[in-house]
Amino acid sequence: MFIEKIKNNGKDYLRLVHAVRKPNKNGDMISSKKVILNIGPLDRFDDGQPDYLERLKKSFKAGNPLIPSLIPYCSSEKPAETYHFSIQEGSPSCFGHPKLFSHVLLGRILEELGLNTFFSSYKGFTKLTYDVYGFAKLLVFGRLLNPASKSATVRQNEDYSEPILKDFNPDNVYDTLSFIAANKDKIIRRMNTNLVKKAGRSPSIIYYDVTNFYFEIEDPDEDIVDEEGCLLEKGLRKFGVCKEERHLPIVQMGLFMDDNGIPIAIESFPGNTLDHLTLRPALKRNIDGLDLSRFILIADRGICNYMNLMHVLDAGNGYIVSKSLLKSTKKEQEWCYSDAGYTVISEDFKYKSRIVSRTVKDEKGSPRRIEEKVVVYWSRKFQERSRKENQSFLDFLQKLEESPENFRITSIQAKSLRKFMKKEYVNTKTGEAIHSSDIKGFLDFEKVSAYKKSMGYYQIVTSELAMDPQEVIDKYHGLTQIEDQFKVMKGDLETRPIYVRTPEHVEAHLLICMIALVAMRIIQNRIRDCSGDKGERDVYWNVGMSGERIRTALNKWKVDTLPGDLYRFMDVDDPDLSIILKAFGIDIPAKLYRRAELKSLKTGVKIFK
Repeated sequence: MFIEKIKNNGKDYLRLVHAVRKPNKNGDMISSKKVILNIGPLDRFDDGQPDYLERLKKSFKAGNPLIPSLIPYCSSEKPAETYHFSIQEGSPSCFGHPKLFSHVLLGRILEELGLNTFFSSYKGFTKLTYDVYGFAKLLVFGRLLNPASKSATVRQNEDYSEPILKDFNPDNVYDTLSFIAANKDKIIRRMNTNLVKKAGRSPSIIYYDVTNFYFEIEDPDEDIVDEEGCLLEKGLRKFGVCKEERHLPIVQMGLFMDDNGIPIAIESFPGNTLDHLTLRPALKRNIDGLDLSRFILIADRGICNYMNLMHVLDAGNGYIVSKSLLKSTKKEQEWCYSDAGYTVISEDFKYKSRIVSRTVKDEKGSPRRIEEKVVVYWSRKFQERSRKENQSFLDFLQKLEESPENFRITSIQAKSLRKFMKKEYVNTKTGEAIHSSDIKGFLDFEKVSAYKKSMGYYQIVTSELAMDPQEVIDKYHGLTQIEDQFKVMKGDLETRPIYVRTPEHVEAHLLICMIALVAMRIIQNRIRDCSGDKGERDVYWNVGMSGERIRTALNKWKVDTLPGDLYRFMDVDDPDLSIILKAFGIDIPAKLYRRAELKSLKTGVKIFK
């Protein structure tokens, strides 16, 4: 078989033919051609380099055709190609300059999320003159591979085997942030639509949690008010309860995640916003408008506010949330601690449940009567962990009770003691105990006893009355996955500290980090699926291929240029990189490559099965 060029309607056309000899009507043997494959117009495949047709024929003969559709027609027995090139001493080619090739995989992920068509269509609609998608890709790739400031990320453009941007103004990166912020909701919807179509997203469970990110600035943002002092807009960077205990302005961020561990949406709030005040606005802006079937919202006790839960129910969905046992009524605590009704699984675990009726208030403040299932469980592992985490404080309380005059109370200890103080002694301005000799009189040791007694017990409430209690517990424990999301954002993706200043750019920065996190989760899920490990997802994310290992491996996937239009891949035999390539069906045989072959690698990358 060989490749020939013919004219088809005046255009050069390629086809694969097989030469055969057969007798004519006179019995003479003549040569004829049998068309094996109509390849297509030459200009569809020509890479613009000299002698494309000759190079195509040689590559087909060598068993590595420049056109992937010809691979099935190559001879299974092919001689190994010998490469000939020379480098003269003193030539710049003596020095290698490997460039990143991992953007090929990351770019295909963004394409499958629909972001290429989204940015392209909106660029045409808004008549933008700069490459907004190129800047967006550079920001997402940089966040995954080499997190840095926005200007430093733009300078990484030359680190890729094919620069993402060409003939650009670096300042347009900030215009890109403004574009992303203005189209945040549309970007989230586009990604969700494509994940529904291509990845089968149909979450029966949606997790929600809140974290915050700090800014290395001294002063918080001021609120914007009108001439009469009426609030027009709250400042975003505010002092609040920083999860990392830094006394710096922060921004709150709520994150929704599906049951495959892939983020759905984010929403930012001023840093002094309480967690339970974020849920309803975040649902209304991000989730209520998505085309999702009924789901169960899972959140921790910081979100357990019945106005929030009524919003979830009124939208036709359900909930599973934890509820503070210490803040429950005395009767509820007595039922929890009573041995009656418990199902004992082992000496280390027991649970029980009941259905209760409550009168609660909805968003409008109107009373509503609801039924919900209450599940409580006791776990020895949970008890031991709680005691270990609080042992030093418990020892301090015991010694304080025995000899308070020997202690000087620090501000941190005073803060921890507030919840144990008798109401009649609480200083509402500071909450601190000034004189250590008086502290014993301030403390309510019945509260201390209740605190110790609650260790090991956990309370969950749910709208799912028919759900088995153990299933309720198992589903709630899935919330730990969202904590892993936050760890990755703050660690591998280096989301904080945040250096952009305006609220729009802060929101765009967080969305870029979310898109990078989506890409990372897609990679991790493919690795998990390829390994055949369908269980213990948390363990596999953290151990099988952590975000740090993925970033290290993708940074090793480079290609170096050799003379004669030849290219050599670097480190594709690295164990972690090999796992990633295998998960996506990317086969890189041990050989040197030509430019057209590099391009064909991208077209063969399949992101979703």
